[in-house]
Amino acid sequence: MAEPLPSGLLEACVVVGLSNDTLKEVCESLLQVNESPLLLDPEVLQVHAPPFVTKGRINEPGMGRFSHTQRRFSFIKKKNDRPLNNAGKVKEEAAEDFNVPKDLDLAALPQLCFPGGLSVSQEQQEEQFHFLVFTDVFGNQSHGVVLQYYRPVQKWIFQERMLNGHHPSSKSPQIYSAYGICIISKHPYYNTLKDCLSSLLCRLKICKNTDMEEEVKEFSAKLALVPIPPPGQLHVMFTLSPLTIVLPSREDKNYPVIDLDLHLPLLCFESRELLQIITSILTEQRMVFFSSDWAKLTLIAECFMLYIRPLRWQHPLVPTLSRQMLDFVMAPTPFLMGCHLSHYEEVAKETDDLILINIDEGTVCCSGNNDVDLPEAPQTAAQCFKSRRKVLQIHYDLEVLYRGICSDVNELRMRRRHWQHRLNRDIQNITLELIVNMFRDVDDHLNYEHRVFNTDEFLKTREPADQPFYKKVLETHIFHSFLKDHLNGKLKAFTRMERNTRTEDQKRKASMDFSHRRTIKEMKNDCQDSGLSKRLGTSLPNLGDETQPSSLKQTSPTSPTIPEITLNIPARPVKMFKLAHFPPPLSCYHVCLYFGDLVLLLNRAISATPPDDSSLLARYYYLRGLVNMLNSKRLDALSDFQTLYKTDIEIFPHELVRVLVDSLHVEEKAQAEKRSELRPLISKARTNDKSERIDSDDRVKKFQLPRTPMQLEEFVRCTQESGIVRDVATAQRLFEALTVGEQKQIDPETFRVLYTYWKESEAEAQDLQLPAEVLEHLDNSECVYKLSSSVKTSYGVGKIAMTQKRLFLLTTGRPGYVEITKFRDIEDLKISTASFLLLRIPSLKIKNRLKKEKFEANLKSECELWNLMVKEMWAGRIMADNHKDPQYVQQALTNVLLMDTVVGCLQTQKAVLAASKLAYYEKLRHEVPMIIPRPTAETLKHKINPSENMRSPQSVDVLLFIPGQLTLSADLDGNPKLWCALSCGKVVVFDAVSWTLQQHCIHVGESSLMAVSFPRTA
Repeated sequence: MAEPLPSGLLEACVVVGLSNDTLKEVCESLLQVNESPLLLDPEVLQVHAPPFVTKGRINEPGMGRFSHTQRRFSFIKKKNDRPLNNAGKVKEEAAEDFNVPKDLDLAALPQLCFPGGLSVSQEQQEEQFHFLVFTDVFGNQSHGVVLQYYRPVQKWIFQERMLNGHHPSSKSPQIYSAYGICIISKHPYYNTLKDCLSSLLCRLKICKNTDMEEEVKEFSAKLALVPIPPPGQLHVMFTLSPLTIVLPSREDKNYPVIDLDLHLPLLCFESRELLQIITSILTEQRMVFFSSDWAKLTLIAECFMLYIRPLRWQHPLVPTLSRQMLDFVMAPTPFLMGCHLSHYEEVAKETDDLILINIDEGTVCCSGNNDVDLPEAPQTAAQCFKSRRKVLQIHYDLEVLYRGICSDVNELRMRRRHWQHRLNRDIQNITLELIVNMFRDVDDHLNYEHRVFNTDEFLKTREPADQPFYKKVLETHIFHSFLKDHLNGKLKAFTRMERNTRTEDQKRKASMDFSHRRTIKEMKNDCQDSGLSKRLGTSLPNLGDETQPSSLKQTSPTSPTIPEITLNIPARPVKMFKLAHFPPPLSCYHVCLYFGDLVLLLNRAISATPPDDSSLLARYYYLRGLVNMLNSKRLDALSDFQTLYKTDIEIFPHELVRVLVDSLHVEEKAQAEKRSELRPLISKARTNDKSERIDSDDRVKKFQLPRTPMQLEEFVRCTQESGIVRDVATAQRLFEALTVGEQKQIDPETFRVLYTYWKESEAEAQDLQLPAEVLEHLDNSECVYKLSSSVKTSYGVGKIAMTQKRLFLLTTGRPGYVEITKFRDIEDLKISTASFLLLRIPSLKIKNRLKKEKFEANLKSECELWNLMVKEMWAGRIMADNHKDPQYVQQALTNVLLMDTVVGCLQTQKAVLAASKLAYYEKLRHEVPMIIPRPTAETLKHKINPSENMRSPQSVDVLLFIPGQLTLSADLDGNPKLWCALSCGKVVVFDAVSWTLQQHCIHVGESSLMAVSFPRTA
């Protein structure tokens, strides 16, 4: 059976209150005893859910069946609390039941509509709103807005009493009973639904009691006709007298819609408390919010859920607990709940280790005698957040002091909405920047091919003071889900913010290599900050006797310079589409006419939209397809979705189209098969091509060292997961080097030593600080990759240092710099021997084509290794210059570091022989060189490798260049892009200014992509 077609804004509207019999007894008791207001248990009185028209065919031409009826079940009102008659028997009452949507559970709804209990009072009470979140067993959420209002009930009570022989007194007090109307939607439209209920309230105040049910039903039917706009810049507007209401769209398909005031927590909490709450959420604590205002609980909790985006809370979320549900806070697992402030002391005494958040007082504390081990937020990220918050203007009255008074309520609401939209966008950017600063380098430790995250290495890049925070967060379900979304390409906003807030050093390092080495500019900054240099080469081999513990410490990913970066992220222009006036609700004919009017309005909007505004056109096609589907014009809907598929696949509703295809009738299927443009779409929906979907259940594994001997394939996988090597060919050469003269397998201990030596070398390099006199001679982008022991050379005694560009000598005694040679200037290189007394000391001789004298260094036992490394870098430099491809130098550096690691971990006579297996470019240089035609060499400016970071090289099937600004700007989205479609069904995107890989692999399936040209329309 096909799934039901989607409804509009409304999922259900439920009216909650007291039954007539209960209300009669309560009112009689109040009239007799004149007691204070009573708190009673409410029950469901009405349920209204779409569709609101009967099925069947319409006689008018062009009208088919309106809609499929949703699968439903009956909700029967409780009878165990019915009043008893004089004989003690239950009064006979016809069983009342309601048709309820299958996904809606009404069992606890009455309590949640009146979490503090329902009251019947002798005084009129002010109406109130509060908000609800419902979560099913699969984690799917629905959202509710509740209106509590009071209606007088004295008149019909008097009529009942008169029938029993009583005569009402003219002085009898007026009696008011509370009713709750709850609108439930699949989408968190809190402000919109509150506005809708406010409009309904205006009508309920003037209608009779007997007309109340019809008013609510008509109101529900109208909301069911409001379509949900697609993600993007198109908002929907409609009128519910006297208000004009705007239904905003989601900004991104992977993010929920934001229809609440995000600055509410900023009004309630200081920055310190805000960060404590965010930290509690990220570390998955057990949290309870308290407030004397029920409306604050859900809105404040939902704001924090949006603050931590793109991370998502994975545990129970019940922001509003009724007094009957307080035992929920005794659950042993993480949760986020909320209850009335009057229960604060009770909850604090009964349960230990809860994070108690008092919204009214703006405080955060812990229950019980023991303090919860709640770590502080990362220091630099927190400081950046505090700096950003200080400049926010969160008071609307201060923003409109210069404006005149407007008498139009809708104009006032529109002004307030525009201000709130801008403020929400600023807060989103600030909180997203906070999350980015916390997890900026996660991508560097993720292996996309094997879905592995190296937790230990990521921890080593964090500041020591921040370690407690990360040790807790990395073990949470929230972080694991974040990694999955990262691997599945769902974090576009996070990636964009991470890119836009990079410092110049971070941009430079992103375009260089992946090995953890500090740049010369970072060393210069350290010299300026400290005023002095660390002792040369502390903690490197043969550099001294100090044995300070060393941890891998990169430049802080959340550098103190980050707050100086302006978050000038441009806002997308918003377009409003106003719906037609609502029809008489319970007539299928008029509803179909209403949908027809919507299609006409959309046709006009499409005609008025310029052809080059494809983004807006795609939203109109989506909306028209949805309206046609709701109007049972399924073939027209499929045609619209097919046009949408060719216009903007990003918002193409795969599941919606599958449901639509399954709902086709026999005659519609026959007609669809005759339309060539629809056949591919229908075939795609039927086959449900799994290759286009990334399995959301794919686990992200933690990297672990192997425990059993490894053959070649397993060794390649482990080296890729560990981050030592990325490409398969280099990993295979490393395997050959480690198994020279041995059995062709690697034992776990050898791999452990290899991995440890590699990581220790990275860690030691982080502690290297060169003297300021030396830093002046080096480029900011250079890194020191290898440092020798102190040796005698023809330039004096010192240590030979290798960067990606040159060799230089660090002289001992008075620190000094002597350049030996740049790799491109080497003319000859060989091993020789130097005589000292009766000894023959191995030495390395380097001839620079720009200098007459040769450089000679008595490297002793290191001579053969340095000979291999310098030759490899020399060969890589020559090939990079010939091919205009800097990646040859980067790969040569990787080979050199692997040579050093192999020699360091093997410690045998065959170590140098083994390392020579990695001298790939040196061997390649002596083979037949690849000849590049002269015109190509003269034209070629830069060479890129689209297969970078992939296991094996891929051919490029399609190239797409998108022009942009040719100047390097902070907003990289304005730069030209080069899209490369690869043979494996993936697409990579390069920034065409810096030529860095901007977008990791976009997985579009296993099939090759094709280039299709469309005629340009005027």
